[in-house]
Amino acid sequence: MSALPLSALENASEFHARHIGITAADEAHMLSVVGVASRRALVDSIVPRSIARASSMQLPPACTEAQALAELKTIAGKNRVMKSFIGQGYYGTHTPGVILRNVLENPAWYTAYTPYQAEISQGRMEALVNFQTMVTDLTGMDIANASMLDEATAAAEAMTLARRSVRAKGDAIVVMGDAHPQTIEVLRTRAAPLGLRLKLADSAASWDAAIAADDYFAVLIQYPASSGWLMDWSEEIAKIHAKGAAAIVAADLLALTLLKSPGEMDADIVIGSTQRFGMPMGAGGPHAGYMACKDSFKRSLPGRLVGVSVDVHGAPAYRLALQTREQHIRREKATSNICTAQVLPAVVASMYAVYHGPEGLKRIAERTARLSAILKAGLAQLGFSHGHHASAFDTISLKTDDATDSIAARAIRMGANLRKAWDVYLCISLDETSTRADVELLWRIFAGEGRTLPDFAALEQQAPALIPAELRRESPFLTHPVFNTHHSETAMLRYIRQLSDKDLALDRSMIPLGSCTMKLNATSEMIPITWPEFAQIHPFAPADQLAGYAELDRLLRDWLCQATGYAGVSLQPNAGSQGEYAGLLAIRAWHESRGQSQRTVCLIPSSAHGTNPASAQMAGMQVVVTQCDDNGNVDMADLKAQCEKHSDELACVMITYPSTHGVFETQVKELCEIVHRHGGRVYVDGANMNALVGVAAPGEFGGDVSHLNLHKTFCIPHGGGGPGVGPVCVVEDLVPFLPGHATAQASGSMPAAAAGEGMAQGLRVGAVSAAPLGNAAVLPISWMYIRMMGADGLTAATEVAILSANYISKRLADHYPTLYASANGHVAHECILDLRQLKDSSGVMAEDVAKRLIDYGFHAPTLSFPVANTLMVEPTESEDLAELERFIAAMIAIRGEIRQIENGAWPQDDNPLKNAPHTAEALLAQEWKHPYPRELAAYPVASLRKLKYWAPVGRVDNVYGDRNLFCSCPPVAELT
Repeated sequence: MSALPLSALENASEFHARHIGITAADEAHMLSVVGVASRRALVDSIVPRSIARASSMQLPPACTEAQALAELKTIAGKNRVMKSFIGQGYYGTHTPGVILRNVLENPAWYTAYTPYQAEISQGRMEALVNFQTMVTDLTGMDIANASMLDEATAAAEAMTLARRSVRAKGDAIVVMGDAHPQTIEVLRTRAAPLGLRLKLADSAASWDAAIAADDYFAVLIQYPASSGWLMDWSEEIAKIHAKGAAAIVAADLLALTLLKSPGEMDADIVIGSTQRFGMPMGAGGPHAGYMACKDSFKRSLPGRLVGVSVDVHGAPAYRLALQTREQHIRREKATSNICTAQVLPAVVASMYAVYHGPEGLKRIAERTARLSAILKAGLAQLGFSHGHHASAFDTISLKTDDATDSIAARAIRMGANLRKAWDVYLCISLDETSTRADVELLWRIFAGEGRTLPDFAALEQQAPALIPAELRRESPFLTHPVFNTHHSETAMLRYIRQLSDKDLALDRSMIPLGSCTMKLNATSEMIPITWPEFAQIHPFAPADQLAGYAELDRLLRDWLCQATGYAGVSLQPNAGSQGEYAGLLAIRAWHESRGQSQRTVCLIPSSAHGTNPASAQMAGMQVVVTQCDDNGNVDMADLKAQCEKHSDELACVMITYPSTHGVFETQVKELCEIVHRHGGRVYVDGANMNALVGVAAPGEFGGDVSHLNLHKTFCIPHGGGGPGVGPVCVVEDLVPFLPGHATAQASGSMPAAAAGEGMAQGLRVGAVSAAPLGNAAVLPISWMYIRMMGADGLTAATEVAILSANYISKRLADHYPTLYASANGHVAHECILDLRQLKDSSGVMAEDVAKRLIDYGFHAPTLSFPVANTLMVEPTESEDLAELERFIAAMIAIRGEIRQIENGAWPQDDNPLKNAPHTAEALLAQEWKHPYPRELAAYPVASLRKLKYWAPVGRVDNVYGDRNLFCSCPPVAELT
């Protein structure tokens, strides 16, 4: 027997079989059930030939996991990890090992989905309630949400929250000039399309004049200021309130352990970042922003909010409150387009607070503040006494005149980065990771050669405190037992495990969510995110220290262009909603550049994702809804009529392809041509891009703009509802209108290509996220995925996802009809199971099936979207046939249970579906009054006897939770 060639033994495509769960034998069986000869024939019968790719993606060939990691390590090595004293909202922090290993690197936490199904999300929601409690305690506010995308976008959301909540009628927001520059820039971007003005108060005189005027509705205050100084803002806030305007405070949570809280100053809204609570800088993200507000603002609070309700047994239970999927309900009238959060970083931050407790946090803050005082005193001895202000927490600013550049350059030569401000100042920020040696290093940097350094030990005793006595915090915080119990590593480890055991994540079972794509997040993809070369980089470090990130950015943008057929990509948007927004801003700016600013009408089919109309409204566009036909396709006659009606004002149309109904519409090219004829652009929502990669490219079949969800198609995990990345992709003539980043350009931190192609065009579109690369630290995940899969692997993944969806649709056809399909009966990568007829025959609703699936150990498919009382199922290519069959068996068994209701064996109001999920406590109760046996409730299929997930609570009462809104840690008595 001849030896195999070495190339075969090296198995460059080894990762394909690890990512794609279906084997060749499985595929043959599935194709026979679906009734087609081959996977290729199936795809050809589904994807219209008019849009099929003419050529394959030009990507590097697949490689092994070890090779990909080695290549990425080389790229990471081009970053230079320096000691960062830049501050500006990003600081060094120590991630406690117990949190690093058991949360950030734990698939039980990072593969979980947004907690729409409350009963299987109790663990992550408890962690988020801890987060909300932590924020409200430290800020002194009444209520907080479960995180925002970053500090700058939180400020933008606070601006629009204030606009719709106060009685002041002005159209301006006054912004303190010493706020973080990236926050000011994002505010400018967000304000412009809404017709709002930004008034920058960059001196005491301009501040006084601005708040004395009558033309503003809100004021943004940075506390501490970006350059470090402190003051009590109470009197200024009283003046702002006298004008009927809102006071927004951007506050540092670590500083608030020592400082008078914004709530005690009567702030209305408080925003900021929780980055320094255990999340590495990661070149800008992901980090959990936060927002807290007064009680009177809570009904308009954007983002996710976790509340405490009760379950059917009267026990306390957590659930998403008020805004749950608001975009799908209120659409263009939604208060925000945010459909996600930064849950995983929020969990890390909350666990950091739980682990350290109030005393531990205060000690970290006191140490940082003391080091800052010693640093300043020593610099004064060296002759640098002209500070921007006398007060400070962790940041001091020194006027260095014409020595500014030479000192900054000397710092870099000595391995440190300082922040230059106002040309003649240097800002120095210390943090949790700062040491005595760092302070002495800074003294050496400022002293230059040959000078004697100050005596650290003497200054440790003598240096005066920089926090004014009147600003010292006296109010308690984090008094709940959860923050005062788990301080040993053993206790913390068990608490984290206790919470994760309550949840269903991808590490336990298939999560068949349509439109959300819960595929494998491979371990080899996750490994690089905590490498120091990626994790310990400041987003505004000098560009030559970010060469690895620049190369990562360039390669990933090039590869995404190959996948989508577009000419340019920006990776800055840090969520799909931000990508939508950036794409619409690009379209608007393009029209304005051609003197057609009247083009503001955005056509959106009635079936579209709810974020589409919300994003259009935020971009200053007028939403006009177009109809869909009975098969879920865009009604072409209505589309033509609307294009003709609004021809002179048409900005764009937003479509999802394949459609939200899970079908490849055959007339998509015609649709694009119609819109283009009327001067509009075509926005193709990339939510379903995982059904297109390698098969069809929106940039080739007529799309002008798309956003992608890297956390769907390209394997960044959902993390319980974030982080995400939402790159925006455009055709050639829109490339100059991709998001820019003036802050990055001014600091020299990133090359123009990475900061945004719009740079070369004078920032026609400003920043949409705080950092130039958004959630940069998770970009290695998608890089690894594409590099290991190659063009053939990515195409195979798409085709297998389509095959798996059609297999489920076919296998369940006799039990649950598929609502929408193409003419030949096939679906795209997901299928909508129609349960609407069950209401009349049995009283069973889709929600009942969703809850009963919990008893079978499954997360429910997408419930009642896009059609009420349906389930949208997306299996993904990563599930093997055994898991598909397990899901199919569960759905068939549940249909059998429904027949028991239909034939009268069980009443419509007392059966396994209406009472699901069944908790162990309920099943072990002494009295059992139901007409079905306990055994059936607990073990409806035999396999569950060996592997059973027990829901920690019964069905949650949503109405009770909204009527009795409570969003912080409940009293211990209620949990025992």
